[in-house]
Amino acid sequence: MKNQNLKKIANTIRGLAIDGVEAANSGHPGMPLGMADVAAVLWTEFLQHNPANPEWADRDRFVLSAGHGSMLIYSLLHLYGYDLPLDELKNFRQWGSRTAGHPEYGHTPGVETTTGPLGQGISNAVGMALAEKMLAARFNKGPYKMVNHHTYVIASDGDLQEGISHEACSFAGHNRLSKLIVLYDDNHISIDGETDLSFSENVLKRFTAYGWNAQRIDGHNYDAIRAAITLAQASDKPSIIACRTVIGFGSPNKAGSEESHGAPLGKEEAALTKKKLGLPADKSFFIADEVLKMTRKAGSEGAKAERRWHDLLAKYQAARPELSAAFRSCLNNEIPAGALDMPEFPAGKMATRIASGKVLDAIAGKIPALVGGSADLTPSNKTFAKGQTAFSLKNPAGQYIHYGVREHGMAAIMNGMALHGGVIPYSGTFFVFTDYMRPSIRLAALMGLRVIYVLTHDSIGLGEDGPTHQPIEHLASLRAMPNLSLIRPMDANETLVAWKMALARTDGPTGLVLTRQNLANPDRAALGMAPAAEAQKGGYVLTEDKDFKLILIASGSEVEIALGAKAILNQKKIAVRVVSMPGTDVFDRQPAAYRESVLPKSCTARLAVEAGAGLGWYKYVGLDGGIVGLDHFGASAPYEQLYEKFGLTAENVAEKAAALVR
Repeated sequence: MKNQNLKKIANTIRGLAIDGVEAANSGHPGMPLGMADVAAVLWTEFLQHNPANPEWADRDRFVLSAGHGSMLIYSLLHLYGYDLPLDELKNFRQWGSRTAGHPEYGHTPGVETTTGPLGQGISNAVGMALAEKMLAARFNKGPYKMVNHHTYVIASDGDLQEGISHEACSFAGHNRLSKLIVLYDDNHISIDGETDLSFSENVLKRFTAYGWNAQRIDGHNYDAIRAAITLAQASDKPSIIACRTVIGFGSPNKAGSEESHGAPLGKEEAALTKKKLGLPADKSFFIADEVLKMTRKAGSEGAKAERRWHDLLAKYQAARPELSAAFRSCLNNEIPAGALDMPEFPAGKMATRIASGKVLDAIAGKIPALVGGSADLTPSNKTFAKGQTAFSLKNPAGQYIHYGVREHGMAAIMNGMALHGGVIPYSGTFFVFTDYMRPSIRLAALMGLRVIYVLTHDSIGLGEDGPTHQPIEHLASLRAMPNLSLIRPMDANETLVAWKMALARTDGPTGLVLTRQNLANPDRAALGMAPAAEAQKGGYVLTEDKDFKLILIASGSEVEIALGAKAILNQKKIAVRVVSMPGTDVFDRQPAAYRESVLPKSCTARLAVEAGAGLGWYKYVGLDGGIVGLDHFGASAPYEQLYEKFGLTAENVAEKAAALVR
């Protein structure tokens, strides 16, 4: 396209951004004004997408990592033909609109991921590029290039300062994710002022050291933008293009200043800016017919590309029926019938992390979309299933990822993989390190992503490593997060059920919270206990005495302690019900009648037992009940001694419980 036409498109984007922010009296005009030229070239000449079908599997992905500049992507989506009417841009940041303050996945068609927390979007994009590379290696055979697309990112200096981007971009360089292209808005301005207040590193040298291809251009020069993207597409490495831009471009009095970053330009300045850009100052949300014709034509090209892809898919299915069937299974994120069938574990002793590993050994090879990994804790997490091979430069078709010591990056990359599609990601680390992962876990929950965290070494039960590695407040903290499901199984067979629950869940992330230490795996039938399948309800009656007067509630390793306490209490003629509560959020979603059947209001003598903070248990035991937990940090010693010293014993639980019975 002629540069003069690109300029018209870019200035139209600028006008829409100005007006959206002015109408809301809130928002960030500076970045859209600065990056409009780059976006116009990318979306008009390079981006392969179909606005009529935003879910087309082989589309290019576009991530606005600098999500505060959301009027940029909303303007692009409207101009290029997505289902985002102009009225939605006029309702920017208003109740019920599809143009939220920051882009939200699932809320606005064409938005690939929720962005705004800086560093997350670029790290999600690494996951998207990783999924593309893995799926291409597995399924592209001969002339059938079924997976062949790029992931483009617009990122800010804030994205590149956040630590998570260092983790993810280092990973991308190591694994040569060459379909990843980052367009860095190098405008030298932050909220506080000039970026040199806090940021003076040589970004391109850093990325070169990561193994990236790095370029620097004038971000307002269309020929330079076009040439840089073309070079990036040809590289065998991920690419970063530092686009030197002017924040608030076109504003006579605020361009190049932090004043244009996060506030409306103001009525007078908006009019002056439009005039300077050649836009009618007296018209809001102005789009010239010729501009809309050009952008809609560019958008319609994607429909032709998708039709060609579907034609190729039909030939692929005829030529490679078995491989194409696996490909379709991945695209649909299917769990094939019978894939989760495996016998229950026999009675004995086994750590739930070991049981988890054995479950993976049995099922991983039966689920084409399942991709595992660990943050350099594979031997401890037991996440590398038999039959899996490691993803690497030599084996890009591998379905197990060595993330290195990059917990936060790992979680964000998993989000990107899930968003890309064709992959159901799981990965492992120690439970305490969810401290590093939390922002990405939160976004997975917010977006409703199907990701699974294998979180081992779940309590003081890890023993000698001491309080730095012993999660105390983590269960209570993460249970407070909406739409995150945590499952802490009591034994090997509950662990099997937990995996089935996690894989069946399609509307949010699941954390499997597992022990380092061995736990009893009781012969439930012989002992008159409920089957482990009941765990799928989140909480259930494990065993009980007739006319019970006391309820003991526990999760994970502490269920065994509760059972020991029941035996002691029975000797004192106190009838007891023991409830296993592996998943409080799942239990809370059960019908009221079921919850009442497990925790009847008529029995107020209740005691919860868990090797963690007691905060969340009051909703189950009430003000008259009791909690045996840990509202303090742990210590370094053999785990048996820690449990004894901190009162997590059957004897102490029985004593505390007996005092509740009146």
